[in-house]
Amino acid sequence: MPTLKYSRQRESIKDNLMHRTDHPTADMVYSDIRKVYPNISLGTVYRNLALLSDLGEIQKLTTSDGAVRFDGNTAPHNHFTCRKCGSVLDLEMNDISQFKDRASENFDGIVESCSVNFYGICGNCIKKS
Repeated sequence: MPTLKYSRQRESIKDNLMHRTDHPTADMVYSDIRKVYPNISLGTVYRNLALLSDLGEIQKLTTSDGAVRFDGNTAPHNHFTCRKCGSVLDLEMNDISQFKDRASENFDGIVESCSVNFYGICGNCIKKS
């Protein structure tokens, strides 16, 4: 694999994701990055998010409504999606390796990891209603 040329913009995008927990869309990242690089294009942000995802440096999350969000935390963890406001939150849980083990029972292959997505109403939406 050829060496990837360093890009301040790409590093800024990655740094932005590493310091947030709201699982932003590309448009949200673009809005933040424009504060540092006013001339950056939305296409550049999209290309760099795709590249960082392909390299495994960030996670790309597709939500139930089809929206794509990004997560700077690449460690195995689970997510909760609010069906009212659409926010995506990290969901801390005890060990869920039993899901991986159960999946392996009837699968002709090797299940190396798993993540689980949960759906419902977040605490902020409950407080508002």
